[in-house]
Amino acid sequence: MLTFLLYAALTVVSILLTVQSAHVLYLMLYTWDQPEAEAKAKAPDTFLPPELSFTVMLPARHEENVIKTTIDRVVRCDYPPDLLEVFVICSADDTGTIDKAEEEIAEVAREGVHNVEVIVFDDQPINKPHGLNTALPHASCDVVTIFDAEDDIHPAIFQLVNTVMINDRVNVVQSGVQLMNYQSTWYSALNVLEYFFWFKSRLHYHALEGAIPLGGNTVFFQRELLVRLGGWDDHNLTEDADLGLRVSAAGERVRVVYDDRYVTREETPPTLGQFIRQRTRWSQGFMQTLHKGTWKQMPTRKQRWLAFYVLAFPHGQALLGVYLIVSLATMFLLKVPVLVALVSSLPVLMLLAHFVTQAVGLYEFADAHGLQATPRAVLRMAVAWYPYQLVLAYAATRAMRRQLAGRTNWEKTQHVGAHRAHGEGADTHVA
Repeated sequence: MLTFLLYAALTVVSILLTVQSAHVLYLMLYTWDQPEAEAKAKAPDTFLPPELSFTVMLPARHEENVIKTTIDRVVRCDYPPDLLEVFVICSADDTGTIDKAEEEIAEVAREGVHNVEVIVFDDQPINKPHGLNTALPHASCDVVTIFDAEDDIHPAIFQLVNTVMINDRVNVVQSGVQLMNYQSTWYSALNVLEYFFWFKSRLHYHALEGAIPLGGNTVFFQRELLVRLGGWDDHNLTEDADLGLRVSAAGERVRVVYDDRYVTREETPPTLGQFIRQRTRWSQGFMQTLHKGTWKQMPTRKQRWLAFYVLAFPHGQALLGVYLIVSLATMFLLKVPVLVALVSSLPVLMLLAHFVTQAVGLYEFADAHGLQATPRAVLRMAVAWYPYQLVLAYAATRAMRRQLAGRTNWEKTQHVGAHRAHGEGADTHVA
């Protein structure tokens, strides 16, 4: 009887994982499979004259290495300066970033640019959403947007969003974000491709269905909508996903634009520890948002199910890590009937399908950004594939432990500007 239950459990889990993996693969390939979705994802061929004004928020903490370059690239974008205001948002104890920001503000002021200021807050919690909420009452422009302190934005990003918001009559636009330094560490290529498929394909499906967890930057909101929704949740570790679902629950359409020419460029976390802490924060933020119950406010059952599915994914990722270890053990220690063995091998085949898709994606990503993908890079991805899944599972498990323990402090991700390094294709944008 015990043996039968073991076989049954192995079969059921294998089938569930296969279905789930097949669905994720479908979402990864959504825009390639749906020509109309792919066409809608692209940027307009021509831009309308500048009309909307933009408040740019740059939340920063211990970003002395990158903040000056980011400020410089924002203020030198191809958009009228009188239609832009830029806020660098810092906690009062972060004197290093404040000093660097003020140095850059003084430098651009000598060139006649006076639309940048530092907003400092001295209360708790010290995190990104609280900083954004502190700055929101100071925003005076039509549209509020967020960029991270290390972001390299395309000079035409405001022209793009101005055109999309006016033409499509939408109040929220999510533009593409892309990690660039795919050769920096053993996990970088896989991390880069997660962003590539997430922004280029999967988010378009979520936007179409009206249940979208927004990204944390290069997202644009009509200021009045943002104020009406109450801004960001001060205590949520993925304030972007939470706000996206609140936007969806309010019935607002979100336009997602991913055009390789106009993506905002970022870097992968520089160390494995930093990567784990970042993924822990994201997983725990999804758990917080799931518990908060915003997804229950969606108007249709399909929207509620999709939102629940996304938010519950970290729990499944933690279980997947356990399954991967158990599956290895059963391969060597457990002799099962042929049918059970065949069914239990299906998730492995799906993992292989995922890897092949990502290997093809690496070549497409590299070609789009003037980089060089090689068979050696693919081989490196193959070697890293299984350990990478275990790392993601560990981060999800760590998030569950933190959530159960009530630990919700913000674990900061370090930025070193690796996406701006010579040879990674990050110094110039493709026109």
